[in-house]
Amino acid sequence: MSSLIVIPARMASTRLPGKPMADIAGMPMIVQVARRAAESGAGVVAVATDSKDVADAVENAGFKAVMTRADHQSGSDRIFEALGTIDPDGRFDKIINLQGDLPTIAPGDIRAVTGPLNDPQVDIATLGVEIVDEAEKSNPNVVKIVGAPREADPARLRALYFTRATAPWGEGPLYHHVGIYAYRRAALQRFVSLSPSVLEKRERLEQLRALEAGMRIDAQIVASVPLGVDTPEDLEKARQRLALNTDT
Repeated sequence: MSSLIVIPARMASTRLPGKPMADIAGMPMIVQVARRAAESGAGVVAVATDSKDVADAVENAGFKAVMTRADHQSGSDRIFEALGTIDPDGRFDKIINLQGDLPTIAPGDIRAVTGPLNDPQVDIATLGVEIVDEAEKSNPNVVKIVGAPREADPARLRALYFTRATAPWGEGPLYHHVGIYAYRRAALQRFVSLSPSVLEKRERLEQLRALEAGMRIDAQIVASVPLGVDTPEDLEKARQRLALNTDT
């Protein structure tokens, strides 16, 4: 199957306005994310945005940009609109939704997210990381995967639920959900056609819409959680990390 990596980017961030264009190691953050995607070798890379400034920056860096509407409620809706422009003939079977605020994500983790789609029963794939920090287990900002390990692949979970609570109860590992997704094309089309679900609205977790509709999500377990840039403090951390990589 051929893959397309689409990175949704909007300028209207409330906590960090103009976030995609924030400078990190001499280039806009959105370009840094596109570079990580290209380094992964996981598929063709494109950015879906509602901003001409973002589109121009992406194209000047040698990547494809697609203009999309400004009123999308989620990144999934934005990448689906872009898919219709990029690939109206359906050449791409797998669509990776890579958040535009993960400039330090390991390229290998982008490759890893498509692994569960080798199982024909899986509709959507994502990533998880075992939680080692005790404070994160009770932090509602750290989304947990409640999942059943797969006998054929112990490094993969079949997701039964996603929650901001501390779960599951009892002895054993807890897993931090990393919000990058790989969709089968038909699964993405179905997902964006669904209305927001009861549990999705209660937990404020979009992926619960798919589970409530009976879609299967599997999570590949990887080694580290990428730094998501949501605040000025996060931005400074990303700058420091990528400056170190540039120096070495």
